[in-house]
Amino acid sequence: VQLQESGPGLVKPSQTLSLTCTVSGGSITTSTYYWSWIRQPPGKGLEWMGAIAYSGSTVYSPSLNLRISISRDTSNNQFTLQLSSVTPEDTAVYYCNRIAGNYWGQGTQVTVSS
Repeated sequence: VQLQESGPGLVKPSQTLSLTCTVSGGSITTSTYYWSWIRQPPGKGLEWMGAIAYSGSTVYSPSLNLRISISRDTSNNQFTLQLSSVTPEDTAVYYCNRIAGNYWGQGTQVTVSS
């Protein structure tokens, strides 16, 4: 299973950050698998942001619940992160991940700056 993040590397404050994870070698609809977004701000630890299940149901970190949305495109085997009203504190390396088997994308740097 391979995961690859894609999206803009620079986002302006107050805008919406949008990243896509393209999955190959396995279907995002395969039963019992959950697909997550995780980020690591500079100098800090990993932060789990949320996940979308094989069924399409979602679960989010309470700290981001009002700003985060995770959706999927099953025809392209992709799932997408949207984070609204970003601030410089959202600057981080963003990773997508399949919890089972601990598969990770290589990560993508997103900087929030005007």
